[in-house]
Amino acid sequence: MRSMACSSKTNGNHQHVLKDVIMRARMLLAVVTLLCPIWSPAAKAESVLRAVMHSDLKILDPVWSAAQITRIHGYLVYDTLFATDTDGQIKPQMVDRTTISDDGLVYTFTLRDGLSWHDGTQVTSEDCIASIKRWSVRDTLGQQLMGYVQSFSATDAKTFTLTLTKKIGIVLAALGKPGGSVPFMMPKRIAETDPNKQIAEFVGSGPFMFKREEWQPGHRAVYIKAPMYKPRPEAPSGLAGGKEARLDRIEWHYIPDPQQAINALLAGEVDFIEGPPIDLHPVLKKSSDIKLTTINTLGAQYQLRPNWRNPPFDNEKVREVLWYALNQDDVLRSVTDDPAYSKSCKSIWICGTTFAKDDSLQGRLSSDFARARQLLADANYDGTPIVVLHVTDLPVLGNLAPVTKSLLEKAGFKVNMQSMDWQTLLSRVSKYDGWHVFLTSYSAQDLSDPLVALSLNAACEKARTGWPCDAQIESLRSQYVLATDEAEKKRLAHEVERRAIQVTTHVPLGQYYWASASRRNVTGILQTPVTVFWSMTKG
Repeated sequence: MRSMACSSKTNGNHQHVLKDVIMRARMLLAVVTLLCPIWSPAAKAESVLRAVMHSDLKILDPVWSAAQITRIHGYLVYDTLFATDTDGQIKPQMVDRTTISDDGLVYTFTLRDGLSWHDGTQVTSEDCIASIKRWSVRDTLGQQLMGYVQSFSATDAKTFTLTLTKKIGIVLAALGKPGGSVPFMMPKRIAETDPNKQIAEFVGSGPFMFKREEWQPGHRAVYIKAPMYKPRPEAPSGLAGGKEARLDRIEWHYIPDPQQAINALLAGEVDFIEGPPIDLHPVLKKSSDIKLTTINTLGAQYQLRPNWRNPPFDNEKVREVLWYALNQDDVLRSVTDDPAYSKSCKSIWICGTTFAKDDSLQGRLSSDFARARQLLADANYDGTPIVVLHVTDLPVLGNLAPVTKSLLEKAGFKVNMQSMDWQTLLSRVSKYDGWHVFLTSYSAQDLSDPLVALSLNAACEKARTGWPCDAQIESLRSQYVLATDEAEKKRLAHEVERRAIQVTTHVPLGQYYWASASRRNVTGILQTPVTVFWSMTKG
């Protein structure tokens, strides 16, 4: 009996010890799983893409500003009713179906199911109407559209109508435009903000959410995947189709030194550089870990924008001098000597597109300094120093102002070049005073016709920076709104160009192209008018 009792006691002790070991093991596993979730079979590592964009992000309202960096921010956070696909066709985006009355005066839009704002509330017709109204005040094409709108009305939460006073052919093109100020949809409470003031709340319905609390201008902007976003069940095409967010987090890191940015890419500290300088491409091509991708295959146009509001460029005769002081070759060579990335194009329109003509400028942009000086004297130029704004943090624009300064001085102008970063320049040129000339660029999609092109808006105070003011251009643009025949559209586009050259709304300074650089484990980079991040993955 005794031996049996001892055996029973021993077995009980062993069982107690075994239970204690199992319990401690389970506790340890729970702690390890909590501290290191990647060890758990059910956990998934967060996908983070670190990008270096062409500019710092300081302006967050994509309706208030048409700056490219703000537009890219807009495409991350907001969505549009329609969008432009790879073939330039307008496709529904937030809209499920559109009905047009037989007389072409009434458009009825029905929103697709599953649309919600990032704060969890549902997208409604009233939100869309308010968004269109605010956008139309700031945008060239929106202004033209609203000139023919009789009314908006919400039928129900998902359906609204737009009624016109006259049949026009630009309604869907306006609501699906890819450039300038894009008609991004916002909640009504935000969209009712004065169009001439920036919004203070950043709630969209797009594939990513903006993390304002992590935004550090001059350092970083952060976006996270929007869990409530429902992409269209289609393949992506241009800015249309399914916008599937495949990244959990996107970080824009501001690195103004191009060499430092490239070193970070080579070291794997960042994953993507939107526009590395062309002269540093050979460094990137030497690495098997890096690939170059041309995102916008149509390229862009450099432009000089004179300030019509300030003397001496309030004088048409002084503005004319610019055509004979400047030339495209010197400007383009200041950026690159590689013909694959630049070409002279003496047209208001992007060469190779519908309205471009080879003989539009007829001897202009040849740096005929003798003629320029004579024209300047005839215009009674009084020696007022011309303030030329110089961008220091964008390699694609950085050399343009010094070249322009030299050419203007040879033509007889006195020039005061003032240097600053791009965001400071955008703030400066939003005001009438304190500057005369700045250099910028527009993508091909921003110059596709007389209505889309911001630089051809000559509506005085309603025009974009530079504020061209010409009733004849505005009359021609209004006629273009009503034109349905392609031959008539082309005739009007050429008339707009002729008049824009005559009064000098702006000066085209050649075309350029660029490539983005990324680590090879970054895939899903789409060819689009602007850089977008849906479809991108990081392996």
